[in-house]
Amino acid sequence: MTGSGIQTSDPNLWVGNQSRDDAAVYGIDATTGIISTTDFFMPIVDDPFDFGRIAATNAISDVYAMGGKPIMAIAILGWPSQKLPPEVARTVIAGGRATCEAAGIILAGGHSIDAPEPIFGLAVTGIVDKAHLQRNDTAQVGDAIFLTKPIGIGILTTAEKRGLLRSEDQFTARDIMVQLNQAGARFALEPYVHAMTDVTGFGLIGHLSEMTEGSNVSIELNCANIPLIDSVRHYEALGSMPGGTFKNLASYEHLVTHNDQFDAYQHLLGDPQTSGGLLVSVSGDHIDDFQALCKEEGLGHLEPIGHIIAPQAHKIILK
Repeated sequence: MTGSGIQTSDPNLWVGNQSRDDAAVYGIDATTGIISTTDFFMPIVDDPFDFGRIAATNAISDVYAMGGKPIMAIAILGWPSQKLPPEVARTVIAGGRATCEAAGIILAGGHSIDAPEPIFGLAVTGIVDKAHLQRNDTAQVGDAIFLTKPIGIGILTTAEKRGLLRSEDQFTARDIMVQLNQAGARFALEPYVHAMTDVTGFGLIGHLSEMTEGSNVSIELNCANIPLIDSVRHYEALGSMPGGTFKNLASYEHLVTHNDQFDAYQHLLGDPQTSGGLLVSVSGDHIDDFQALCKEEGLGHLEPIGHIIAPQAHKIILK
């Protein structure tokens, strides 16, 4: 959308594309907004049912990241009909439908085109109370930052493509990617949650940069507290970094302090996530409350990965 012209002004458009947020939100009255988002991509796993599940989970996540509740989805399918039989496409859609059912929404229809490679995703509609709407540019000095899923999905899926994945890690990334971020709708009800986004293709470095730049703050990032997939260092050592890692680093590393921690964590900071976790900015006075809420939501014990501070020369200060 960047460079396509100035967005038409509409007072009912609560969230547009100016803030690089996760979805658009349009107010239908003074208190209720409709969330609209879409996401789709080519397969990152071989199993068609799992591909459908992952793509759907990833698309629905944007609604949760805005503090909303999804209510309906439409499928988007590009299919190489001369290469792959329609039965495989039906399996992909079945995976997407299964995820929609798990989220409590209906897959109401969709549209397909002939394409050179398989593409699948959803256009998702959600609803949100204006009082509980979450943005990615409203973090406050003194906030603690939490991440609800471990980093490393890009590295593990690349290892799988290269035939390097150990048998014990076969489903590790998949099981993370199909976890719905439903907790976001619950987090949004708490006044001590100040900002929220999900971590996807731009990696942790990109989404932290968007949050800190948009909020006009910086973050002291405690690298040792970043949750990581247990085996990710093994595959990093084998060189299983996707190309997106280096694109993300090239785009955002100028915002990060370069020190020993950068050298040790750069491939993890830049690792592009598919259906990654929620990045949540929480009042520093309510860390215990948020940790208890995470346990209630089945996320286990989470530690803050950093703290928001007044703006510095760099947006992300590695500790």
